[in-house]
Amino acid sequence: MKRELVKTADGSTTIYLPEWNEHYHSSHGALQEAQHVFIKHGLNPKPGDYLTIFEMGFGTGLNALLTYFASEKRNQYVHYIGLEAFPPSPEEIEGMNYTSFTNDEEAAEVFKKMHQVDWNVAREISEHFVLEKVQKQIQDLELGKETIDLCYYDAFGPRVQPELWSPEIFRKIYDWLSPGGVLVTYCAKGQVKRDLKSVGFEVSTLPGPPGKREMTKAIK
Repeated sequence: MKRELVKTADGSTTIYLPEWNEHYHSSHGALQEAQHVFIKHGLNPKPGDYLTIFEMGFGTGLNALLTYFASEKRNQYVHYIGLEAFPPSPEEIEGMNYTSFTNDEEAAEVFKKMHQVDWNVAREISEHFVLEKVQKQIQDLELGKETIDLCYYDAFGPRVQPELWSPEIFRKIYDWLSPGGVLVTYCAKGQVKRDLKSVGFEVSTLPGPPGKREMTKAIK
């Protein structure tokens, strides 16, 4: 499938799929969306010295990069599991300009290191952050019961991949989450929220990032 590099409204880059008319991140601002949905409403409210985070849709690694710097500032140990069935090419990753927005001298080196990590192994990015990139479909993934604390659900939208927004998938994630575990997603469609509730989540609707009215947070 053809993929194009495009610049979003906040100046950060993302990948666009013309065949689906779908972006990897919000065209209103890739960086702003990731910061608002996954860091502000996902990571920041989660206390604890150690977190296991599961990301559905590792993609370009933007959420992992932002999580790395946010968790480092909090001295929080993170095991980050990023699931991606179809990873972007090295050339596409080189076209991402996220590190120029971080105001951190380490950003470029950390981003490079994350993308040099082999798939399907766990590797230390720092003494506080372990990255485990998994290349497979979520339908084929098995994690232990109550082994993750936070889920970034960043799959392509239900318009193009409805199979990724089904009660069956949400049930798997519910089982993987520890009690009090959280799922956050940019998607706020009514059916998605109803399906999350149907498997046991307590669901709330929050203000969305720039260009989007709402987002969803679900708690086990």
